[in-house]
Formats: sequence, C-alpha cells, structure tokens
Amino acid sequence: MRKQQISRYTALLLAAFTGLAAGLVLPGLARWEGLLPDGGEAVTAVFAEQSFSITPAVLPDSGQPPVQPQETSAETVPAAATPAPDASAFAIRLLKPETTQPSGRILIYHTHTYEAYEQTEPVYRETEKWRTADESCNMIRVGEELSGLLHALGYEVVHDTTAFEPPDLSSAYTRSLAMLEQRQAAGEAYDLYIDLHRDAYSESQKGGNTVNVGGTETARLMLLIGKGEGYTGSGYDRKPDWEANLQVAQSITDALNEQADGLCKDVRIKSGRFNQHVSNSCILVEAGNNRNTLAEVLAAMPYLADAIHRTLCP
Repeated sequence: MRKQQISRYTALLLAAFTGLAAGLVLPGLARWEGLLPDGGEAVTAVFAEQSFSITPAVLPDSGQPPVQPQETSAETVPAAATPAPDASAFAIRLLKPETTQPSGRILIYHTHTYEAYEQTEPVYRETEKWRTADESCNMIRVGEELSGLLHALGYEVVHDTTAFEPPDLSSAYTRSLAMLEQRQAAGEAYDLYIDLHRDAYSESQKGGNTVNVGGTETARLMLLIGKGEGYTGSGYDRKPDWEANLQVAQSITDALNEQADGLCKDVRIKSGRFNQHVSNSCILVEAGNNRNTLAEVLAAMPYLADAIHRTLCP
C-alpha cells in the first residue's frame, strides 16, 4: 500500500471515529469510495444516533474469553433500515492533519453566495427564486462540507464566506475579484482556487440529474473554465491562462468519473473570465443544479475532495 493511500485511509477512519464518538450521522463519509485501498468494498460505516458499545480487543493467544458487550438502552437499527438522510443529517468535524506540513493550500469562495437548491427540510426563506441568505442552505453550506473533507485529507483550507451578491447580483464578480486581489496583496498564495457555485437546471441536459453511487442519489458536478474572450477596456486586458486552468479542471473531472461514471459532466469552456486570471490554478465548480436537493449535493462532496486530492497529490 502506498504511503499516500495509508494517509488517506487513516484520515477517513479518524473522521469516522470522530463522528461515531459524537453520535452523529456522517453519510458523506459513510462510504468514501476511492479513498480506501480496496476501492471501498471492505469498509461500509453506518452511523446512527442510537447508543452503542465498544468491545475491548482480546489477543488470540491470551487465553482469555471475549468480553461480552453491555446491552444498551436503545435498539440498534440495522443498516438496511436506516432511512435516507436529509441535508440536516450531514455533519463534518475538522481533523488535525497527520503531519505538520499541509498537503497544499486551497481557497474556497462563492461569487454567487446565495444560490440554493430544491426546497426541502429545513425550508429556507428565499431572497429570490432559488436563492437564500440562509447559510445552512446556500453555497456556504456546501463549501463547509468540502472544506472539512479537504482538511481531513491534510490540506490547509481557507473558506471565504463573504456574500458577494448584495447589493447587485450582476456585479458580484467585481466584489469577489476585490477579495482575491486583497488576499494576494497580503501575500496569500494557494495551490487551488475554487469558486463553488450551483448550476441552473436545463431540460436539454444530457443524462440524469443524479448518479446513484453505492445506493445514494448523488448530484452531478461540472467544472467551468473561462477563456477571457470578449472583454476589452480598462481592467480586462489581463486574460486568464485558460489552458493551464483547463488542465486542472480536466484532471479533476477525470478523477471524479473514475470513481463513478457520469458523476461529472464534460468541462465547459466559456468566453467569460470568471476571475480565473488571478492564478494558473483557478476553477469554477458547478455543484448540482436548482433541481437537486442539498442532500444530493452534499453526497457528492467526498468524491470531489478525493478528485482534488488525486490532482494535487498524484
């Protein structure tokens, strides 16, 4: 087993143990295919809010009989009977990386911060159709999930939760660019810049709206790269090195589809700049669309974290 696989496997087990000890449901980490050395078939962790017991290990040659676990007051629910999780069931606990040196530095932010998904429990209050300032239901919630997973893999992650849409959605990219430039002026540098969005549903899209991965309906992803064409005048002379950004986006796309066929759509190349001129490692990720539920999108985040890890630390 390669050292990289051991590190990723250990991070998953630490995350799983933390959730179990806290009595939390962690469906996003329950079956992290691609991080386990055997492809995920050997370990399927199901965490429920029922109480549990721990049986002390006994060495085979100790001569001591196994210790019987104490009965708990709550009846354990079989894995097959566990209901499908809703968005509120997802939880992440940040873990200390195994080494003092992070695997890399990643910035996650949301130019369109208020983008949201289908109205499910909890119901959110709309600022306008498919948008909300409720951080438990908009893109900030998705960013928290991805940030926690990447941190567990050993990355230093900065999650900027600034709301860039107010006061005018049409100028949101101007405000997110100001944030990026301020960070760079302060000496901050990142191995990957992720502008995490929600896509708009289209009747003409190819394929279904979800992919069933291990029995869980999972939102499809798409990466978008801007060539910077069509912009002239002051402030737009600087163009992105879109081919370098495309290489990163294609690598992540391929790594996602290696885990589950069709999980990620083809990389979309557009004429806009999308602030991707600030670095050669800028991507825009469309996490599901407005016809997906938040739970379906959160279910895709472990696979995205793994794909990012495979790209940055091949």
